[in-house]
Amino acid sequence: MKLGFIGLGIMGAPMAHHLLKAGNTLYTHTRSQTADELLKDGAQTCANAAEVAQKADIIFTMLPDTPDVEKVLFGEHGVATSLTKGKIVVDMSSISPIATKAFAQKINALGCEYLDAPVSGGQVGAKNAALTIMVGGNAATFEKVKPLFELMGKNITLVGGNGDGQTAKVANQIIVALNIEAVAEALLFAARNGADPAKVREALMGAFWKCTANA
Repeated sequence: MKLGFIGLGIMGAPMAHHLLKAGNTLYTHTRSQTADELLKDGAQTCANAAEVAQKADIIFTMLPDTPDVEKVLFGEHGVATSLTKGKIVVDMSSISPIATKAFAQKINALGCEYLDAPVSGGQVGAKNAALTIMVGGNAATFEKVKPLFELMGKNITLVGGNGDGQTAKVANQIIVALNIEAVAEALLFAARNGADPAKVREALMGAFWKCTANA
């Protein structure tokens, strides 16, 4: 397949590499230098996002934040300037659900499909193709792209319509943040009551809280 990947940071580069190793043609663009490993395996660099969209049938983005996605999609030399009917845009960044719905409407108005597919699993998950992928968008489009998601992740779920993938990622981050806060409070409690927090942590590593947090 002719695929595009925009955003080759610590997450995007290994994700793109999995797509490339599966035998797909890969057109890339990134603010930094494209990794030598990608170039060695045949990735084709493009001057801008518009060129990626012109050459690829499915365009993936993996960018830091909402303004970055908006600029890449709709800015000067952005993806939208070169889209033709029937192409698919897949944003795997973690951004605003509200903005995502607006982005999807604009892409749909061009006769193209849009999936929001943020991921969880970090750099290790990206390198090991073991990411959790939360997808929002049209079910038929999801089925078209699912084999590509399976090259990058293990737990892949169509949550609902556009924006719902991003909503699921926000829910994930709420859970992560609350768990971190709970651990911090527990270790502070231990320290203030005279226990060694390092030893308390060691004692709790196999306890019930860890089992529930990993569920």
